[in-house]
Amino acid sequence: MPAPNPAALDFLLTRRSRPAKTLTAPVPDREALMPILTAAARTPDHGKLEPWRFIVLEKAALTRLSEMIKPLAEKNKIAEEKIEKTYRQYADADLAVAVVFSPKESDKVPEIEQLYSAGAVCLSLLNAALAAGWGANWLSGWASFDREFCEKGLGLASHESIAGLIHIGSETIAPPERPRPDLSTIVTWMDA
Repeated sequence: MPAPNPAALDFLLTRRSRPAKTLTAPVPDREALMPILTAAARTPDHGKLEPWRFIVLEKAALTRLSEMIKPLAEKNKIAEEKIEKTYRQYADADLAVAVVFSPKESDKVPEIEQLYSAGAVCLSLLNAALAAGWGANWLSGWASFDREFCEKGLGLASHESIAGLIHIGSETIAPPERPRPDLSTIVTWMDA
């Protein structure tokens, strides 16, 4: 049995995402980002398929992506309030990591399990960034589901999709605690 790690458990019990709009520079450089990505890649992965990959989006890439938002929104008739919010998500960001779901052919591991693994990578990346002392937030949004945005903007293959965008930076304000789930309403105990 592994030795207890009270510090790690305390971190998980108190972790809190930082809203992406409150993150700013400085951001982790490539050297500082590598252990965060390494920790994220240690996620559960049935079959060792690695059905995910990372695209590190630095400032210039985020700016380029932000310029795709308004034309795509008009083409897809996206509501005005969603357009500005999504534009700001990219235009105001200094660093984000796109976790790309890239399913692999497998007779043993169904695609849904591979998708769960990609989601676990997102959470691991978020928590690793927070544990390293950065602010971080896991976002998606309509653009991350748009094929043109994914393929032309991010270079995704036709079978790939975005599992999440993890924004990482320095927090400008600490967010207040938010209500957490009431375990008495979501836990069922079975002893037989």
